[in-house]
Amino acid sequence: MANFKIFKPYGMLSQFINNQKRRRNKRLLGELGNFPEGIMSVGRLDQDSEGLLFLTTDGKFSHKITSTGIEKEYWAQVDGQATEEHVDELSKGVEISIYGKPYQTKSCEVRLMTPPDDLPRRAKDIRNENEHGRTSWLSITLTEGKYRQVRKMTAKVGLPTLRLIRYRIGEETIENMKPEEVRALI
Repeated sequence: MANFKIFKPYGMLSQFINNQKRRRNKRLLGELGNFPEGIMSVGRLDQDSEGLLFLTTDGKFSHKITSTGIEKEYWAQVDGQATEEHVDELSKGVEISIYGKPYQTKSCEVRLMTPPDDLPRRAKDIRNENEHGRTSWLSITLTEGKYRQVRKMTAKVGLPTLRLIRYRIGEETIENMKPEEVRALI
């Protein structure tokens, strides 16, 4: 069995094969190394999201991470000035839409954070705050992971997500990692 953690960069798909008819020029995980046959990503990050992603050849490991309530911490740079009221609303859970059906998110841990100064610059700049207004940073820790959940949650409270980074899964983080870096998990 082989397990890896990677820092998925902005603009890369969380897959090894591009099965789309259009958009054939997308970057794929296989570009990051010579991985064993049967490797798969554990969970997903959309193309515009960055951060920690596990790769494995072990189905039990994948199931444990995706199905047992393991914490996943996301850092979200949002459009606007986040307040304690936003934090309270998000932490209690909000109703979002998943595949066109209403879904009530579970309560979660949310906190305001100072902008992280040790994050690598993103390949594509977000925007200039002087021209477009303030942004804020939130740490959101979930034990679930629905399709585009964090982005939908922050939009629901009026704070659209501009940059999303999965910082932590369980005890593993991207601390001291660079985008595209791959490390074996022991």
